[in-house]
Amino acid sequence: MASGHIWEIKDEMFYNDGKSLEEADCESETEELLVSESSESCDSAEESSEDYLVFDRTHYEQWELPNETPTKKSQQTLPITPTRTQQVTSTVCPSPAGTHEPSSTLVTREAPPSAVKRGHSCSASDISFGSQGIPSKRARAPRHVLELVEEEEWHDINDEDEQPHIPPFLPERPPGPQLASNMMYSPLELFQLFFSTSVIKTIVDNTNKFGETERAAAAAKNRWVPLTVDEFCAYLSLVIYMGLVKTKNLRDYWSRKLPYRLAFPSSVITGKRFAAISSNLHLCDPQEDAENMKKKGSPGYDKLFKIKPLYTDIHLACLTFFQPYRELSIDERMVASKARSGLKQYMKAKPTKWGYKLFVLADSASGYTWNFFVYEGKRATTTGKGLSYDVVVTLLDHLLLGRGYKVYMDNFYTSPSLFAALLQENTLACGTFRTNWQGFPQTKRNDLPKRAKRGTIRWCRRGKLLFVKWMDTREVHMCSTMHKAYAGDTVKRRVKNEQGEWGVTEVPIPVAVKDYNQHMGGVDLSDALIGYYNVLHKVKKWYKTFFFHFIDIAIVNSFILHQQMAKARGEDPVTQKVFREMLLLQLASIFSNKSCSPKRQPPLPERIELCMPAYYSTDGTSARRKCELCKKAGGQVKTPIYCTNCNVPLCLVPKRNCFKQWHDVGNHKQFM
Repeated sequence: MASGHIWEIKDEMFYNDGKSLEEADCESETEELLVSESSESCDSAEESSEDYLVFDRTHYEQWELPNETPTKKSQQTLPITPTRTQQVTSTVCPSPAGTHEPSSTLVTREAPPSAVKRGHSCSASDISFGSQGIPSKRARAPRHVLELVEEEEWHDINDEDEQPHIPPFLPERPPGPQLASNMMYSPLELFQLFFSTSVIKTIVDNTNKFGETERAAAAAKNRWVPLTVDEFCAYLSLVIYMGLVKTKNLRDYWSRKLPYRLAFPSSVITGKRFAAISSNLHLCDPQEDAENMKKKGSPGYDKLFKIKPLYTDIHLACLTFFQPYRELSIDERMVASKARSGLKQYMKAKPTKWGYKLFVLADSASGYTWNFFVYEGKRATTTGKGLSYDVVVTLLDHLLLGRGYKVYMDNFYTSPSLFAALLQENTLACGTFRTNWQGFPQTKRNDLPKRAKRGTIRWCRRGKLLFVKWMDTREVHMCSTMHKAYAGDTVKRRVKNEQGEWGVTEVPIPVAVKDYNQHMGGVDLSDALIGYYNVLHKVKKWYKTFFFHFIDIAIVNSFILHQQMAKARGEDPVTQKVFREMLLLQLASIFSNKSCSPKRQPPLPERIELCMPAYYSTDGTSARRKCELCKKAGGQVKTPIYCTNCNVPLCLVPKRNCFKQWHDVGNHKQFM
């Protein structure tokens, strides 16, 4: 036997030519050591640039051993009997004192059981290496491989991190509205980009078909009157109006009682007609819908068939008329509903807990809803990598992948596999992460203390993936492929000093956290714009809920297009409230055949009805009421005359003209 140190794994002996294991380890940290019975050694032709070489089944094909009879030399070696488990001993080469470099560990790993046949021996001379230090296909598998494994460690802000490569931003179209910049578009023209004439005509045709089918056996007075495109525009104007002016009951919009008496609804359409249109509203063909219902429970059944015509057109319009800027955000959106439906979801962390869930990709700067789809429930994922992975890939689509976009998301979507896949498509990603998910660093070396000071940072890099822990009010965990760990940024926080006094101080903040806070709110901004004046009504049919939400998406996206184009021309855009007021008046004018100039805000109607005197009965001899103006003065004078618009009794006699005095002081304006 040769002299030297002996490594013992179970009952097998290995020698290292008289050198100690510590010396051999420290001599070359990246060289792979192959342990065999032979005294010969085999080094790779070219040392790998990686920190360690992992001998894995995926790095080579199935090993094939020759069927030749063992030679005399190979018979003298110690035979290796394959077993399921081997006891592994490791030796640690300590780091130099005073440094934060992670220690290296020599670990022996067992080769795949299929690589060695029972009764055959394997020596280092049987192994050949390629140019990258990977065993060639013709080589035999060693029974044991000795690896140099570098243990992960968290770093602090004193350790310098490198800035990752940022691919160039090459969008398919110039970012912003995809409309002629030298033209001025009215709110109605922008809205018609999403609710086009063809879309409205489809809804009108399907509503008429459904109305005739449902009302065929009804009484003559309830028989359905065919709906027209112009009348449907008037219906849309009232829907938008109801988002601006709220009442507790739908009938209050047409009530003649105080304190309602709203003039606009009755001037556009009657209450009964509005209720009839709402009751028979249908987005898809009733006959095709009946055929789809017969497939319920089978793979051919379409859960979203009732909303498909409008759903498809709105989705395509959102993609067509706007190109997002570089920063994007992905999140869920809840459309409030407690109706009985298999599509309804519950999310306790959302302000709207019950409703229908939409996955949305929005432009971070403007809040424009660029891509979205309705969540239909549990289904077989297309990639087999989970729902969150599929959602992000579906929303980004081929129109954005490979263009250098930056995507921000929360911990539901963040995963190393997703970020690595996006990086291969030249798409950068940043998001919060859950520390207990598979693939995230679990090392405790130099980890963030439980009671760390506010602003304490720990980071760890695994290839091009950066993991950051930051202590704010609580721990914040980030993962990114576009940021370096720390770039000197600070943020103001209110903290308590050593004397127990509160004060404002600046604490360090990672770049990933700073950019996440700035760009993640795209979907939230879109939700806020919708929530200010949303047109959603309480309905029993789930597809009508989506109809009202699609109106909101169309209005908000139209308003954002107006904002972007006004800023490009150097003009001040109108507010969303004014934009909606202009839009509903222009929609109502289509039905009333009144033209509205697209270049300026249409004037508000001064008076819907004229104030005219009339008798309560056929003449002035009966049906008297107390005069409203005399009653305010303390009198009890009765009069047979009233104002047709104000609907109040007023005196109109030669010696006293309360009718004129009432209107001169402006009392009638409260009824306009």
